[in-house]
Amino acid sequence: MLLTLLNIVLPVFAIAALGFGFGRRHLRASDMSFINNANVMLFCPALVFSALLNNPVDLTRGWPLIAAGVLICIVPGILLLLVRNAGMSRPAFVVTGMFRNTGNVGIPLMMLAYGKDQLGDIVLLFALTNLLQFSLGLFILSSGRSRWEWVRNPNVWAAVLGLLLSSQRRWIPEFVLTTVDLVGQIAIPLMLFALGVRLAQDRIAHINKALRINLIYLLAGVLTLVPVVWLLPLTQDWTRLIILSAMLPPAVLNYLLCELYDVEPRSVAAVVLMGNAMSVAVIPLVVWVTLTWV
Repeated sequence: MLLTLLNIVLPVFAIAALGFGFGRRHLRASDMSFINNANVMLFCPALVFSALLNNPVDLTRGWPLIAAGVLICIVPGILLLLVRNAGMSRPAFVVTGMFRNTGNVGIPLMMLAYGKDQLGDIVLLFALTNLLQFSLGLFILSSGRSRWEWVRNPNVWAAVLGLLLSSQRRWIPEFVLTTVDLVGQIAIPLMLFALGVRLAQDRIAHINKALRINLIYLLAGVLTLVPVVWLLPLTQDWTRLIILSAMLPPAVLNYLLCELYDVEPRSVAAVVLMGNAMSVAVIPLVVWVTLTWV
């Protein structure tokens, strides 16, 4: 399991390291605002749409999983609102703790840990996280500005279209599907590269603060799981997916959105990187617990 985890997590750090090296070498020219905007507005929607289109979701059968997926995002946010003197602005602190890395870490890790037959449910959790992040997350980050800006975000509509068209996939031309898949594959590597560039622009300061914040996030995840797992009629497989989802590190997309809205992107970058570093120890323990006790 440790080797499997390293095979998943180390590429995350490798791509971020490439961005860091590029950013240090071209410090004056490493303005990523245009690239980050293109990623959020073009590549990420393609990723969300493609994932849902290729993995149809039965919304009627999976309502307990959907409810659990929503709760493990929203309840930690409510708990984090109660924390005083977090060391970050409240929007950055809350949003980064609400949305976990269900994409480039969560999807491959859950498939390897629990089996490829769970892919549809895994992608559903990924899509829920993205839908909430590009609606509720943007609502929080755009505080004091246009609070309805998220309605114009293409990621929300990509998720809606992916759900609606997944049963009609056979009528979509193959070249369209291939194009969308290729465009979507750009998103995650580009997020990681941009994260590295951001870290290169300044030293990773306040390591102790980043560690403390991630421990708070993990505690919020544990406190959320107790009522969610207890109250909802989740199957054994769903319970495992929900537990691991709640304990994943913060999503790299949190940094990208905070960069886009200028909400403490440097602090968020440090927290995201620290959370992914901690996952090397946290995730094997969580996977062992779910396979042994659930």
